[in-house]
Amino acid sequence: MAGRSLTPHYFSLEDIFATQERVPCKFILPVPRLGFLDPSSESDDIVVGTSAELPFWLARAISSRRRNIVTIDIPKIYKEAYREILKADACVVDLHKFGLFFYQFGAYISRLNHRDSAAIGAILVQTFKERFRQVMDWAHNSGTDPAISQRLDSLERSLFREGHQTQAQLDAWLSQGPERITAAQMVVNHKKRKLADLEHL
Repeated sequence: MAGRSLTPHYFSLEDIFATQERVPCKFILPVPRLGFLDPSSESDDIVVGTSAELPFWLARAISSRRRNIVTIDIPKIYKEAYREILKADACVVDLHKFGLFFYQFGAYISRLNHRDSAAIGAILVQTFKERFRQVMDWAHNSGTDPAISQRLDSLERSLFREGHQTQAQLDAWLSQGPERITAAQMVVNHKKRKLADLEHL
């Protein structure tokens, strides 16, 4: 997990990839010379009411209080229908199909000023808690079956790799068999000095 960032961080590749995910937006102000963002439009400008999918980092920047140019809708994988699927049994879901950065991107979506923000945050926590035990079980007992990691998002894949490597290291240590534990040379020397002092008394 070293080097991973689950919170916004300028130099985090995980963070960069997560914020590249697209979100549905609607323009509430006209924008000149960006009509090419709407393939169905023949205008050089974006008109009010135009819908487009933009990278999250861009959508967030132009939907702030200072630059309120678009409104952001939540992606479908975080809407109620998908949340109900996760509530029913998160462990059977192929989370990779929901999104490679399901948790990280979802954390961003849950911070939006949207009526479903709290529900999205809650389902992220619930899904992670329910799936964590299964991911660790797979890591410890399934070997290196590639089909398993293909069902996981990036965070779970990292946990799976860490768990598998840890189990392999434990198995290697256990396979060495019992070894006699001996005292360190410093301890032996200390005992000898104590005995020598007692003999002089």
